[in-house]
Amino acid sequence: MIRARWSQVLTTEEVNAITSPWKARGLVPTLIAVAAAFGAWSLLLPVVPTAVLDAGGSETLAGGSTGAFMAATVITQIFVPKLLRRFGYRAVIAVASLLLGLPALGYTLGMDPVIVITVSVIRGIGFGALSVAEAAIITELVPLRLLGRTAGIFGLSVGFSQMVALPSGLALADRVGYEPVYVLAAAIGLIGLVVCVRIPTIPAADPTTADLSSVRVPLWRLVAVPMIALALVTTAYGAATNFLPISVRELDPTAGAAFGGVLLAVMNFAAMFSRYYAGVVLDRRGVPGTVLIPFQVSAAAGIFIIAAVIWAEASVWWLLLAALLYGAGFGAVQNESLTMLFYRLPKSKASEASAMWNVAFDSGTGLGSTVYGMMLTSMTMAPMFGVAGVVVAVGIAVTVADLVLGRNRVAEVNNLAVRLKSVRAPGRDRGYKRPGR
Repeated sequence: MIRARWSQVLTTEEVNAITSPWKARGLVPTLIAVAAAFGAWSLLLPVVPTAVLDAGGSETLAGGSTGAFMAATVITQIFVPKLLRRFGYRAVIAVASLLLGLPALGYTLGMDPVIVITVSVIRGIGFGALSVAEAAIITELVPLRLLGRTAGIFGLSVGFSQMVALPSGLALADRVGYEPVYVLAAAIGLIGLVVCVRIPTIPAADPTTADLSSVRVPLWRLVAVPMIALALVTTAYGAATNFLPISVRELDPTAGAAFGGVLLAVMNFAAMFSRYYAGVVLDRRGVPGTVLIPFQVSAAAGIFIIAAVIWAEASVWWLLLAALLYGAGFGAVQNESLTMLFYRLPKSKASEASAMWNVAFDSGTGLGSTVYGMMLTSMTMAPMFGVAGVVVAVGIAVTVADLVLGRNRVAEVNNLAVRLKSVRAPGRDRGYKRPGR
């Protein structure tokens, strides 16, 4: 019996022959699964905290709902590389889609703390597995020379789903109530269960075969800066998604929380295109990280503007500028940090690189949601967002320090460009003396 082409094993020869990301077998179903996962997540991201507050719950529980989701996500992500090697991408994506989608119906039972936290944890497990698997698989579907654009397309898929889902959740909740939104989130989450059958079979990589002899620094140094840069930027994302709609409602009751959802959509619109732009720059220059610092500055500026607008009680329309600036920085930093990790580690450790990136992203978002929610018990929104801006600025300092101190450090593993740079001409070797001197 001849198997369908989409289910056949994906070979190295087939991948290397690809001339465009869109010709990669399995990319389209992967992008659909990505959009479904992030759509199901984003739809409820601002809805659940708002529902908790409307039901009389505390700000701590509102932020804690996202914090519990992200905590479960991060813990799960640590184990996903082993699951991928044992069960494969299709099986992991299928089960994870089920865990992300179906439990959303549990929110219809009410906003009791036990229900909120339990459902959030189960859904977080599913999202954690999906996020690692779907980011890692792009390195298997395309050759390295197309990784930047493919990661950018991945970002477009994520950004588009978030741009649509974030404001839609709050808008639908205002019109039809919270329960239909929970049902819709469950349905969207289950889409990945359907499309994953179109993902080709990918041979499991053996991480023990990676040649690490060229590593001149500890592994943590290879991954620390991209992870820190991403984590600190995403702490502000946790604050924005949970508390920006509420801030808008307090600042301008006429605009309401729905305008806060529009701001989140604008934020993700900017992130979507800046993420793709960063990928195009990578493929053009051949080195990731070249636009990281400028976009970190953009992200910090956006958060500081949010704090200033709330403090001055200025027009909510100024928040559109803030959303554009932060969103652009947020998106580009995502792509830069992800491709930096892929470039610094061997291909056999792509799932580990994806897990590290997702741990940084989700731990930052979760900590931001929880910690900033707790801070609101002793301060108002304006200083809270001010602190969030300072945290993002710390990431800029870390990246600049790494750029200055690490100019001559060989960081990447099995990176051809770095190896070539390390081969010096004989006349420039340290111990070489010119004849006659």
